Amino acid sequence: MKRLYILLILLFTLTFLTIAHTQEEKELPKDDSCISCHMDADILPEDFSKLDIHLQKGLSCSGCHGGNPKIDDEDAMSEEQGFIGVPDKKDIPQFCGKCHSDINIMRTYQPRITTDQVSQYYTSVHGKRLKKGDKKVADCTSCHNSHSIIAVNDPRSSVYALNVPETCKKCHSDINYMKEYNIPTNQYADFVVSVHGKDLLEKQDTGAPACNDCHGNHGATPPGLSSISHVCGTCHYNNMEYFSTTLMSAKFQELKIHACEACHGHHKIMKTNIEMVGTDSKAFCIKCHKKGDKGFETAKAIRKLLVNLSQDLDSISLKQKEVERLGMDDQDINFMLQEAHQSFIKARTLVHTFDPLKVSEETQIGIQKLKEANLIADNQIEEHKTRRLGFGVATIFITILVIALYFKIKEIDKSEKKV
Repeated sequence: MKRLYILLILLFTLTFLTIAHTQEEKELPKDDSCISCHMDADILPEDFSKLDIHLQKGLSCSGCHGGNPKIDDEDAMSEEQGFIGVPDKKDIPQFCGKCHSDINIMRTYQPRITTDQVSQYYTSVHGKRLKKGDKKVADCTSCHNSHSIIAVNDPRSSVYALNVPETCKKCHSDINYMKEYNIPTNQYADFVVSVHGKDLLEKQDTGAPACNDCHGNHGATPPGLSSISHVCGTCHYNNMEYFSTTLMSAKFQELKIHACEACHGHHKIMKTNIEMVGTDSKAFCIKCHKKGDKGFETAKAIRKLLVNLSQDLDSISLKQKEVERLGMDDQDINFMLQEAHQSFIKARTLVHTFDPLKVSEETQIGIQKLKEANLIADNQIEEHKTRRLGFGVATIFITILVIALYFKIKEIDKSEKKV
């Protein structure tokens, strides 16, 4: 009974947390003439939603458009009542900034909230072009919407992590809309098949990067030559640190080659594998290095080290499965396989040092663990054979004993009948 009570408490707690996480729809204010009149005339904005965060916090139409929601006729939208109508596009960032750039207003809702969104926006490609008069670029309402602005942690929000690619896609995948900017429109198509896109959109992993994680939010801009490795290094820290200390990093800077992007690409970043390294047709190294130069030989050596460890991993993994199938103890083998796999991951990361010696040091650790695992596996398989042999001998012995016992019993029965 006690367990049942605990289960019910957990169930109610999870239900409450789920409800609390999702913004609830509240009733519309009944004394707001803006809403009531527009509802009666069926002329509410197309994107109007009761879930709008401003509406939920008590900021209604007049908060942005001006006017007097207490007056129940058209005088509510007169200049005398402060009505300003729809803001001009070029004024929208500053318009939103009236509240969002005022820490005294915003800390009421979140004590540690940032209020530099407008200043960041004007450092972005969008903001710079808007200042020059380009009214096609994204402003606050392009991403957050106008009348259905939903909290960023709500899955229904246009800027919720899983929805960001779709939001950016509205403009950046429209060939006709983007034509005059002379930039590609295949970013979304590339992203969805990338390792990042699959994690975010297919696995629903909100920790995976979306467009804004690399390009920024309000200060959105393509990472520059000197910053792209730091953008990738936000998540892939060790890779960045190893690469930044190499001669290749300095050479890339000199040749104005983007670091990580040169080998991994940008939007269509595929899952890495050891085929990317080496001197065969699938390797990236041969795009720059030719047979006979130092880089070519380095790539060849590193590839061989990785392949050797990978093949040994596969071999011992098969042997571990055999030990498991035989019903023998494979616990220590599993631990060593895990340690060897970690060495393989570290060795792949050390590829960014372009130093075969450092890669070799790590692969040797993995290979040593696999040798130990292989020895244990062989012992377990041999022990299984010994057990089977012992079982066979014992079976034969028992069978002979049973047969002998059978004939002995028959002999006793014959003797008793004679008597």
